[in-house]
Amino acid sequence: MSKAKTPTTDPPANGQPGAPDPPAETPHHSEDPAAAKAFYDNLAPKKKPRLPKPQNAVTIAVSSRTLFNMSEDRKVYEEEGVEKYVQLQQDQEEVPLQTGPAYPFVMAVEEVNKQLRELYPDSEELFDIVLMTNNHAQVGVRLINSINHYGLNIERFCMTGGKSPIGYLKAYLTNLYLSADSEKVQEAIQEGIAAATMFMGKKNLVLPDKELRVAFDGDAVLFSDESEIIVKERGLDSFFEHEKTFENKPLAQGPLKCFLVALGKLQKKFYAKGARMNCPIRTYLVTARSAASSGARVLKTLRSWGLEVDEALFLAGAPKGPILEKIRPHLFFDDQMFHIEGAQELGTIAAHVPYGIGQKYNKSTLKETAKK
Repeated sequence: MSKAKTPTTDPPANGQPGAPDPPAETPHHSEDPAAAKAFYDNLAPKKKPRLPKPQNAVTIAVSSRTLFNMSEDRKVYEEEGVEKYVQLQQDQEEVPLQTGPAYPFVMAVEEVNKQLRELYPDSEELFDIVLMTNNHAQVGVRLINSINHYGLNIERFCMTGGKSPIGYLKAYLTNLYLSADSEKVQEAIQEGIAAATMFMGKKNLVLPDKELRVAFDGDAVLFSDESEIIVKERGLDSFFEHEKTFENKPLAQGPLKCFLVALGKLQKKFYAKGARMNCPIRTYLVTARSAASSGARVLKTLRSWGLEVDEALFLAGAPKGPILEKIRPHLFFDDQMFHIEGAQELGTIAAHVPYGIGQKYNKSTLKETAKK
């Protein structure tokens, strides 16, 4: 019986059985200076991008309760008072807050900034996020720690210690204010600032991470409520007749027009570099209007303003939720709570614009109790 042949193995490259392979060599300056610089640059801590000057930026003010989910913290404030609330935040300073409805939007905005910086390294025409909250300064450490935990580039804070922050919005040159408090949103709109109350979707939608998508309703959002008044007071037939008669007369602007203008300005920076088809900002008009009966005036109004949307969807009264589920916007603005609720049910993050005659007809069961 022959003996089994013992298999042979090649000795390790370093000549030592069982010894690990030698570490990769660090690039040497004399061999490849460029490689050495890249090597050491990668070892250096990453610096946050420089913030744009406020006068050049598109400034988005977000409240702490839209950026983060603070519903449980809010209960402590309401049931046990401000001192217990502040103490809770101090005790949990090292515990990151969970993300809220504005978080995906902020992440998408930062992705747009990244791409803008690649195309225009020296430009300051960028988004800038400001945390605008009536939280007390003692709560600031937990907010800062949470922002750093998620790697967000938010450096400008406004913490007003229980007072309304609305008076500071103009000082911060705010283009859009997102809050969980409908009363503060109404105050902002009355001051001429685009604003909306945010609501989280009721199921998770996977949102694009390389593109910012924003969907707008038309009447009482981008446009005034002048046509909606006719619908409410005189019915659809009178509305269709009115829109046909005034087809060539632009609608007056609504509270969110200025934000669409700001988005369009940044879009054109991509277009100027031949990147229209790859622009990371995409805008949508999602309206209950009928295209043939009342759509022309809307499109002609946008044209008269020098604005455009990437997609226009005329639903002729059909529910908006299923369309929005396909679009997957980071934000959907509407003045009617039943559209907000329909969008929420199918997972869309929605932002209510409390403006115009439609507010008299909102009979939503959604109650906004936020005061912080």
